[in-house]
Amino acid sequence: MRAPVGRAIFTSASALALLISLANMPASGADEKDAARTVASLAGAPASSLMLRGHAATVPADPEAAEPPAADANGGEDNSAPSKQTLAPANPDGVGQTAEQPALPSVNMALKAALEARWNAKGSLAQRKEREAIAAFYAARDFAPLWWSDGKANAEVKPVMARLERAGDDGLELRALPSRSMRAGSEEEIAAADIALTDAVVAYGRQASGSRIDPHVISPLIGSKPEVADAAIVLAIVAAAGPDAGAELQRFNPPQKAYAALRDKLAELRRARAPAARAPIIPAGPVLSVGMRDPRVPLIRARLSLDGQRSGAPDELIYDTRIATAVADFQKANGLPASGVLTARTIAVLSGGQPSRLEAEILANMERWRWMPRDMGESRIEVNIPNYEAVVIENGRVVQRNRVVVGKEQTPTPVFSNTMQFLIVNPYWNVPQSIIRKEMLPKLAADSGYLRRLGYEVGSRDGRLTVRQPPGERNALGRIKFMFPNDYAVYLHDTPSRALFAADKRAFSHGCVRVDDPFRFAETVLGKGWSEQRVKGLIGGKERYVHLPKPLPVHLEYFTTYVDEAGRLQLRDDIYGYSRRVKAALGLEG
Repeated sequence: MRAPVGRAIFTSASALALLISLANMPASGADEKDAARTVASLAGAPASSLMLRGHAATVPADPEAAEPPAADANGGEDNSAPSKQTLAPANPDGVGQTAEQPALPSVNMALKAALEARWNAKGSLAQRKEREAIAAFYAARDFAPLWWSDGKANAEVKPVMARLERAGDDGLELRALPSRSMRAGSEEEIAAADIALTDAVVAYGRQASGSRIDPHVISPLIGSKPEVADAAIVLAIVAAAGPDAGAELQRFNPPQKAYAALRDKLAELRRARAPAARAPIIPAGPVLSVGMRDPRVPLIRARLSLDGQRSGAPDELIYDTRIATAVADFQKANGLPASGVLTARTIAVLSGGQPSRLEAEILANMERWRWMPRDMGESRIEVNIPNYEAVVIENGRVVQRNRVVVGKEQTPTPVFSNTMQFLIVNPYWNVPQSIIRKEMLPKLAADSGYLRRLGYEVGSRDGRLTVRQPPGERNALGRIKFMFPNDYAVYLHDTPSRALFAADKRAFSHGCVRVDDPFRFAETVLGKGWSEQRVKGLIGGKERYVHLPKPLPVHLEYFTTYVDEAGRLQLRDDIYGYSRRVKAALGLEG
């Protein structure tokens, strides 16, 4: 029933060797549907594995390019371009061949020349790596156009263009879109159009899979790592998908239902704001409060549908209480402070020129879903830190909810995924060195018997003081802890301070997650044969280990916005400031 998390990864760059087999791939869009199968077969993986769970591929990653770029491939500038190289078509069966290569068709030569021309173009390291991967893909197919055949656009072009134009539906931001016109032209025009569409498809696939933000930049305590799609995999899949190419491209976005629910809420919010985009723009001006006079007041009345509802003031330019009340209602509905004062931010949202704070919050949470494993496990544990809750999910259905206490702002609970393997009843607490240094040593300096009087066992290792608390009712971990070995040395556990669970905001710990009703939680994760009473029967003076029947994925998450089971959008406090930093990184704050 339980299964360890299968963290499938997208194959990473240095795709030349992998894609040499594509050199003989026909230029016909209809015949290119074997491309993904070819890539998979080279890697020893079934072709279908490329398509599982939103294109999570099981192709081995290149260790030199396993880290995702810190920013989107469209951003930043780095002038340290690699030395110029000459692109050569692949020679799949000509090792040691000395015979002269046959001449390439003129459109292929135009593509090769266009790719060479931009080899030393300025850009960030991520941009240059992306260009190299694209050039390698074309070289492996003798520079044949990817989106053109016999002077006509392939079947993939129309659905791909439609998806690119709706990239904003998934919160993506493509800085340049190719022209919708893919009519026949000169070889140079076909080459330019082909490369432009390739660039846009790769940018979409990589953004959708999480290339825009390195989570570790947001916080070193975020261990989640996006599974960023390699350019070659994006192109191999999308260019071989025929009329389904747009849908295949969209599948590079997170596959989780929680992500899709946020995406739907984003669409609802934008539909509600649509009239603002068609209304006259409200110009910038001074902040308005009740009683002030301003020529923009009639526009504000019209935007809020207040025409014919004037308060009786003879001057229609007065910002009166009725307008202020309507503005406050608008602010509240859009996640702004409901002051009734017309601020620059309120004007921007009224005019449809900027996303509301609620929209920005949804987008930031959608982006964080790109950091999660594509396969989280049908049975798993999820702990949403800002919601102070742990849920146990079996076969995709929530079967248990527990309140939790999480780390304080100064000692945050890390964000990462791992696998629960066993639990310990009657645990020792090995006090972390950070707590010894910051909290215990000052008290020990004032009272040398402080630790022993409280029952702690004191020792030393490698010249450092070690402290551990034996099992018992007063143990800081309570009577049980749930183990999923990780680099942060955190886990889920019981606590003697059970009164803390009554608080609405429960950020009190040093980083570990304290679980309310832990023995019932243990019964759920252990499954058949382990009742709550049986687990409690192990309570005593000695540590007792109980292994789970199957390892269970555990995800410590950070979502300040989510859609509940009733379909309502829920908002939670950004207790560690991560959402604010993500919005800033995406340019959503202003």
